[in-house]
Amino acid sequence: MSETVRAAVRVAPGTTEMQEFPLPAIDDDSALLRVEVAGICGTDVKMYASPPSMIHGRVIMGHENVGVIAQAGARFRERHGLTEGDRVFVEHYVGCFACEWCRIGEYRHCEATDWRTNPDARRYGYTSADNPGTLWGGFGEYMYLPWNAVLHRVPDTVTAELAGLVTPLSNGIEWALRAAGVGYGDTVLIQGPGQQGLSQVVACKQAGASRIIVSGTTRDKTRLDLARELGADDVIDILQEDPLEKVMDLTGGRGVDFVLDCTSRAGTAPVLLGIDALVRREGTLLIQGELAAFPDFPVKKLTEKAITIKSARGHSFKACELALDQLASRRFPLERLATHRYGIDQVDHAIRVLAGETAEDAIHISLMPELIGQAGGAVAR
Repeated sequence: MSETVRAAVRVAPGTTEMQEFPLPAIDDDSALLRVEVAGICGTDVKMYASPPSMIHGRVIMGHENVGVIAQAGARFRERHGLTEGDRVFVEHYVGCFACEWCRIGEYRHCEATDWRTNPDARRYGYTSADNPGTLWGGFGEYMYLPWNAVLHRVPDTVTAELAGLVTPLSNGIEWALRAAGVGYGDTVLIQGPGQQGLSQVVACKQAGASRIIVSGTTRDKTRLDLARELGADDVIDILQEDPLEKVMDLTGGRGVDFVLDCTSRAGTAPVLLGIDALVRREGTLLIQGELAAFPDFPVKKLTEKAITIKSARGHSFKACELALDQLASRRFPLERLATHRYGIDQVDHAIRVLAGETAEDAIHISLMPELIGQAGGAVAR
């Protein structure tokens, strides 16, 4: 093992440099992960262009990480039930495991890993490399694992690239099934056929939803076709037909039981459509996107229809385990979501591809240290 590590470092908004770091010292309670795959998602696009002001210094991004335990202390191995050579998926949360949130298994809400409120928080892909451990992101050859890292053993039948889909898939499971409560016989409108929306198609299908409708735009044709392959019953191009009329036509005028908004920064229109498309009484609207303001919010219509609004934020340990089980089952062609792969020396280009700044249409991008110096791009399937 080399004594230095190469990593792609965000040194300024929209600017990455390849830098070398010394390997961090590993004691009995820590470990070193040899990174195989680091996924890129929409959050990376936003954080790359506009880093949070409370996160200072050099940052190795990458919070969807899969790799092999390269070196581990004795207590670390005993605590996690792992040994060197095991492949694991690493959650990006690093909780304290002493507070009330951690004690009930909701470490994603722990102050110790919440960078929004705690400038000293630890979270993979968000923490400055100037902190002890240095390697706090997956866009590098190795990653530091403290005693409180949250790890999931990857089944032998699941490749590293496929395991790189655990984050979006676990989010889909968490948001659709655990947060919103989609179940057997329900009707669902999923807005936005990105990696989160397509993951929710799989989650809803597995849960027994009777009708799954996915909406997108004309440029999403390939993704809408993939949504059908993953279990969607109907798709809607909102630029070619009135989405509300189409939903009502497909449901015999009844509307849907659940609306899952995965459009992110698409403004207020998807929320307003969701409110109108829900059933007359007690439907649920799950919002994943971020809205800075919402003037003239239709509170009266919301209360008259007894609509419940829930927010989508992160995932639980159980959702990650279910995601790995789903990948191992091979029931759905989830490998179709992993559309592009690049070396970690191509972070800048890869993020711009996912942001839609190039002609390529990427759903989920895998960054791989082993591809340093090689040309990346779309995966032939």
